[in-house]
Amino acid sequence: MQKKSINFKNYSSFKIGGVFDVALFENGDTNYKDFYLIGACNNTLVGNNPPPLMMLSKDFDYIKIEDNQLKIGGATPSGKIASFCKKNNITNFEFLSHLPGKLGGLVYMNAGLKEHEIFNNLVDITTPSGTKIKDTIEYGYRYTNIKEPILETSFSLEYGFDEKKVQMFKEMRSNQPSTPSAGSCFKNPQGDYAGRLIEAVGLKGKRVGDMAFSEEHANFLVNYGNGTFEDAITLIKEAQKRVKEQFEIDLKCEIVILDKEYLNKKIL
Repeated sequence: MQKKSINFKNYSSFKIGGVFDVALFENGDTNYKDFYLIGACNNTLVGNNPPPLMMLSKDFDYIKIEDNQLKIGGATPSGKIASFCKKNNITNFEFLSHLPGKLGGLVYMNAGLKEHEIFNNLVDITTPSGTKIKDTIEYGYRYTNIKEPILETSFSLEYGFDEKKVQMFKEMRSNQPSTPSAGSCFKNPQGDYAGRLIEAVGLKGKRVGDMAFSEEHANFLVNYGNGTFEDAITLIKEAQKRVKEQFEIDLKCEIVILDKEYLNKKIL
């Protein structure tokens, strides 16, 4: 199996992490269950002791129109998808112009902006074990039960690219900081907003080392230069502790924490 050495301080949107070898998934690979699959690391905090990592090879970076459907490889960046749809007058993907990531990760977490989610127009996904139609997949707000690499996704095809939607999504993201981050740190609890809760417990702008909850949007954990994994974890734990004490609400991480000590823990 081929491997690629990645410096996550440069690669991840958080600008945190060491240099680790990442295995490349090729067609026909069967031992992917021994690895944690990563994409563009736009919502990922890489720790000092990550699990074995794997990413899709460039063979899965493609877009094609076939059988009146839009078929996209799992390693395809969102910006490439948005550009293709604009060029070919395809609608329903305008929100991807302001949502970083690769398709596999976007589908895995049912990414979106408010009611505009990647699953809205999804038909089926292809994984190493075969094709799964949408109705057989459990999904919801920033959640799916997908446990395998997403090699390809098919979407319904509709024409009529809407530049007004692009502008609307741009405005929706205008209050989000440009400082390196991994997007929203916590999922919004039902009927409330994580940013409001973090601000209410006095943590908006709170800084530990070079990590802080942004002054622009409290639910963004940002890196002002040399933030560390430990600094980020300290702030995440403090937010969860204070919100639990004051509001009896468990803040669940929206970012993925890739460290053996914290993997799969929603409440740290």
